[in-house]
Amino acid sequence: MSTAAPADTNQPASSQTPFESAWTQWHEAHESLRRDPHGFLAVTDLHWITTEAAALAGAPGTWRLADDAVHVTLGAGESLLRDGVELNTTENLNAEGELVFGPIEERDGINLGHRNSVLELAKRGGEYILRPRNPSNALLRNYQGTPAFVPTKSLVVAAQYVPFRQPRETTVSAAVEGISHVYQAPGKVTFKLDGAELALTAFNGSAPGTFQVLFTDETSGISTYAANRTLTFTAPEQGGTTTLDFNRSVNLPCAYTDLATCPLPPAENHLPVAITAGEKIPFEREAAQ
Repeated sequence: MSTAAPADTNQPASSQTPFESAWTQWHEAHESLRRDPHGFLAVTDLHWITTEAAALAGAPGTWRLADDAVHVTLGAGESLLRDGVELNTTENLNAEGELVFGPIEERDGINLGHRNSVLELAKRGGEYILRPRNPSNALLRNYQGTPAFVPTKSLVVAAQYVPFRQPRETTVSAAVEGISHVYQAPGKVTFKLDGAELALTAFNGSAPGTFQVLFTDETSGISTYAANRTLTFTAPEQGGTTTLDFNRSVNLPCAYTDLATCPLPPAENHLPVAITAGEKIPFEREAAQ
């Protein structure tokens, strides 16, 4: 696999400013996570588990949904691991000879081992899904790195975080049809860019003490991925000032694969300006756009 060059430039690292160097280190670390042998680029299938028992490509046994849990029947000699421990043993089976997983909370999941794959069992949009992740997947093997704009300080923006009196339940569409995601929006960020007063609804970030915004802008579908990008920022405790570094706007998994269930931004999170910073359309999607 090749290593992505820092942004859209061949500028050697030795000649970068401290600002550019910090961005390059951040982006290389982000790219390293993408290349994880069992990351989202390794996903080979997206299975929706139903009440009808079915064999699923890339996974052993048959899988069915009952009582808000996933029931798996394995054949003799079939193996499924959790935390490295074999599950296909008598003491792990219910009276029907099944393994049972769940209930699983929305946007949560567990990882199961099968041969050299990881099977991600999760709940998305109220539905149970199974996504096998195999290191030999062509999308991962052929990954070229993600192009990005040259970082610029002009798109590091001072912002004001304004908490809502109560978190607002916000329903957004998903990258796949038929499901939606519900988030609690604790507040919004307001800022000025190109003379325009702008605002973005914020959701809680994946790391403690952070928020994230899902957004599109006037580059979406032209130089950046059409459906969404995301930006994480520090969460002021009770409202107050923060910083939006749009150079660190990143693609979600759906920018690379149709096997992702990523949320789309709420309607109010389209910015009527061009954010020429952060990650661009992946090479894998250029032909499609």
